[in-house]
Amino acid sequence: MGTSEEDTVEAAPAGGKSLIERAYRQAVEQAGDTDRIRARILDAAGERFRQWGIQRSTMEDVARQAGVSRITVYRRFATKEDLVEHVVLREFRRYFDTFLLDIATAATPAERVVAGFVSSLRTLRGNPLIGTLITAEPDHVVSSLIGDGGRAVAMVREFVAHQLRQEQRAGTVSAQLDTDLVAELMVRICASFLAIPSQLVDLADEEQLAAIARRFLVPMLEPPTSL
Repeated sequence: MGTSEEDTVEAAPAGGKSLIERAYRQAVEQAGDTDRIRARILDAAGERFRQWGIQRSTMEDVARQAGVSRITVYRRFATKEDLVEHVVLREFRRYFDTFLLDIATAATPAERVVAGFVSSLRTLRGNPLIGTLITAEPDHVVSSLIGDGGRAVAMVREFVAHQLRQEQRAGTVSAQLDTDLVAELMVRICASFLAIPSQLVDLADEEQLAAIARRFLVPMLEPPTSL
């Protein structure tokens, strides 16, 4: 499904956007980083953080790994916190890039729901940096996702709801569908699998994930029947 100005997520409240909000907007707008030195520093920082963690990595370590001077790093990232934020931001931007591509290949609303669910779990779990940070140093990632008064979840919910409303305009799902509520439930189900380990569902088994999506998420596309 494509995006248009009409389907753009509403602006966040004053006080700035969460990492996941900014990553999504960059993916939709196809905003790339044209500074090669900056990209090299981010590559080096991501690898350093993955191998050694954030707490054990210094700006000097990142500069050494990138093959640039410490001054060069500080010219682009004023503080270590700023560098960490941009590294994590870029990883979530890559996640959204993959998500949008995966749902674009699906032919029906049901297939898009399945593709989006599987893509989200596969991409975030499989990302070596995000996976490592969530496990070893969750404060640097989780606080950006859930420590914002629910804005990040609301933003993703609004994105999914826009996709569902786009389906409604195309006549592929019922006009009676409560798009906001369905989107909220879908996002929270996916987020719960990422945040809380399951002893029943193997998140590495994409066939099982797809079957779960078909059984429990796809039926949400049908409006409730009147009693």
